[in-house]
Amino acid sequence: MLQKLQPFKNTLRDKLPSVKSDGKDRQPAGEYLVALDIGTEFVKALVGRVVGNQVEIIGVGRAHQELADMQAGAIADIAAVVANCDHALAAAEQQAGVSARTAIIGIAGELVKGTTSTVRFTRPNPSKELSIDEMSRIIELVQERAENQARQQLAWELGGKDVDVRLVNSALVRIDIDGYKVTNPIGFQGRDVVVEMYTAFAPMIHIGALERTAAELDLELLAVAAEPFAVARSVVGDDPNASVSAVLMDVGGGTTDIAVVNEGGVEGTKMFGIGGRAYTHAVERELDVTFPKAESIKLGLSSGKVVPANAAKVDKALTKTLDVWINGVELALAEFDKLDHLPHRLLLCGGGSSLQMLIDKLEEGDWYKDLPFTKKPSVQYIKPDEIVGITDSTGDITDHTYVTAMGLLRVGMDTLNSGSASADNGLKQRLNKVLRI
Repeated sequence: MLQKLQPFKNTLRDKLPSVKSDGKDRQPAGEYLVALDIGTEFVKALVGRVVGNQVEIIGVGRAHQELADMQAGAIADIAAVVANCDHALAAAEQQAGVSARTAIIGIAGELVKGTTSTVRFTRPNPSKELSIDEMSRIIELVQERAENQARQQLAWELGGKDVDVRLVNSALVRIDIDGYKVTNPIGFQGRDVVVEMYTAFAPMIHIGALERTAAELDLELLAVAAEPFAVARSVVGDDPNASVSAVLMDVGGGTTDIAVVNEGGVEGTKMFGIGGRAYTHAVERELDVTFPKAESIKLGLSSGKVVPANAAKVDKALTKTLDVWINGVELALAEFDKLDHLPHRLLLCGGGSSLQMLIDKLEEGDWYKDLPFTKKPSVQYIKPDEIVGITDSTGDITDHTYVTAMGLLRVGMDTLNSGSASADNGLKQRLNKVLRI
């Protein structure tokens, strides 16, 4: 495998000046980050320049993935994915004029588990003020419990097989002390501490494939991020009083990732293995054509380019798949049973969400009636200019298909900020190293 991978390493990217985030060989413009959204259909690469609490996108690249390269959002052929990433990175870095090395890579797939856990702690000495050390121990305990739950869930789904997992992201959702909500518990007294925390775990086999990909591309891996968490971070931003409530749907080529954000906190993430390629395969089977031809026909349906003789068959094939997909959405949202109600805003991103009949189904169907929505959900795309803290200076990011990659840049900026936190920063920053965001 090593001999197969080696020829791809830096074949397109070794002519540009190298820029690292640790200050070595760095140009005066600031720190640089690379976001790699390794999707089932496309690899998207963004090069961003960190300026204060903002990231300015200065390079954009994209490369197509073949059918066998990915499986349900996870890497199936490391060598092929490395080659595709190399092409996407080369285009982004050529535009940026620098070869950045510090990377954030997204991870998706049905075996990535993200949930919010609520744990109550009774302090033996309620008159003692809470310290950073005590909160760190509490958070680590919550993470351990969440990891055990993730292992048990994966073992159940895989028929009893024990799977090694690793924490990829976690974030504080809410802290209560004796029933009183606080944003920074340090210095408070109290007996009962209730912590709500979002955690995402992924199987080591998937993380290992991403680490190998980064190594072959000569990238320093700053963070691996669950992609629905990255999308949520991009929408919520840094405001501790953020009241954003929404259901976020990232419809990719192989998976649909859902995150529920309630009053600025990530309540959980769910993923299932139906994306844009499922619709293409349906057309492929119905018309007995090649996959590329089926993809062309699917994309042409909305623009009226399908010949009338095939239009009915294409519509029939897509409708069957759409019904299965909407059932997946219902099942995923039904698992958020700890919420009194679901947010009525549906915010979509990802190339798979570009199918017009998918939007029509969400807007006009009655799929939501058995779910705890207080009113009919409204549906809209996440626009690039709505991403908090990320700006595009290239002019090449014009729609919702790059939102996930922009979210990865947001996670990267969070991670850099956590490493430079000072003694005067709030709890959220000072504990980011423990939280891994």
